Amino acid sequence: SRGKTTSDMAMEVLSVPLRLSLPQPTESQSRTTSSQSKTDQSKVQIKIKMLEPGRKKLTSIETQRVVSVLDETIKKLELVSMFQHAVDNLERYKVVLGSELVGALREHQRLQDNMDIQLRRLHSKKSKEGEEEYSIVEHKDTMEQSNVNIGRIRQGIQSSVKNTLRLFLNNPPASKALRAEGQLRDPAYQELIQTMSELRGFLFELLLTSPLEQTEKMRYLQDITLRDKKNKDILSTLEEELKAVVLDRDTEISKKNEIIRHLKVSLHQLEKLSENQVKRIMQEAETQQKSDWRASEGKCSKIQQELQQLRSQLSVNISENREIELFMRKKKYKIETEIENWIQKYDADMGEKQDELEELEAEYTLEKAQLAEVQEKLAVMEEEYTQIMEERRLAKLRMEEEERELANKNRAATLIQAHWKGYLVRQSMKSKKKKKKKKKK
Repeated sequence: SRGKTTSDMAMEVLSVPLRLSLPQPTESQSRTTSSQSKTDQSKVQIKIKMLEPGRKKLTSIETQRVVSVLDETIKKLELVSMFQHAVDNLERYKVVLGSELVGALREHQRLQDNMDIQLRRLHSKKSKEGEEEYSIVEHKDTMEQSNVNIGRIRQGIQSSVKNTLRLFLNNPPASKALRAEGQLRDPAYQELIQTMSELRGFLFELLLTSPLEQTEKMRYLQDITLRDKKNKDILSTLEEELKAVVLDRDTEISKKNEIIRHLKVSLHQLEKLSENQVKRIMQEAETQQKSDWRASEGKCSKIQQELQQLRSQLSVNISENREIELFMRKKKYKIETEIENWIQKYDADMGEKQDELEELEAEYTLEKAQLAEVQEKLAVMEEEYTQIMEERRLAKLRMEEEERELANKNRAATLIQAHWKGYLVRQSMKSKKKKKKKKKK
């Protein structure tokens, strides 16, 4: 299977007997089986170590070159798969990519658009071929011209990809920024990169293995396949036993289904009996309703007689209430005169209060004038306060600008010192190499 090493396949085969469901052992048996399982696990680990390559690093230059070529191909493929994302977000990556890379990506997108246009035209021509009648020579010429254009654009795309990759390799920050967005890669590209990585791991393991180790692994894998075959035989017997158990269970279920059917029949009979009882109860309810109707008619006649008596009593009450109303009207007139006297007294009191209010208003106007003077002084002080705060803010901004300029200068000085130290180290290394060459001569 793709992506699995020989050690992984061996581990899967060796772990098959451990998945079988065996009967529950006793305490002594469990101790012996636990000790045996520990020894078996240690043996399995030793055998799996045998499947691992004896070397951890590649020794020959040829194998190292093969692996490095694959690694370089995977890195380039990761960059190529992110070209479309970079083109869609040029404004975002404009500073990191630089003008040269931006121009290369736009040129690459233009070539891709031309390729799409040519392919659509070719497809439209093929679809029209069945609808309209063309001469054979004219159709052949148009198809040859389309193929020539597509071939020319394909060569341009290939050279554009090479040029863009070269620019990305010369700009490590841009490559790093684009690889950081790997989760936005197209799934087809992601699957291709995963396949290449698996191929690289398989090839790396194969290059680490010597021919002698390979023959030993093949012999050991043959033993594992024989053991797997025996395990499959055991599984087949267990599956047959499971089928027998399932058959017994199905027979038991059929018996229970028969019992359920009998219960359903008896339940149906009970439902019929209950329907008869409901009918009888409905008849009894109808007879009771008729008797209640007769009793209600008697009650209605009695209520009519009581209503006549109440009407006569109402007329008597109306005559009595008229006398009471006359008495209440006299009382109302007396109360209205008293209210008028109280209103006159209220008007006199309110005149006195109005005089007091005018005196208070005079005092209020005086205090209001004093308040206006205080507010004018306060406005002058607020204007001075805002001017002071604005001066403080400008001073703070000036100080922050000076601190930023100092930080930029420190950063630039650090960068210059780092480049200068690197230059001195390279010069010293070159001088040492020249001295060694002179000594050898």
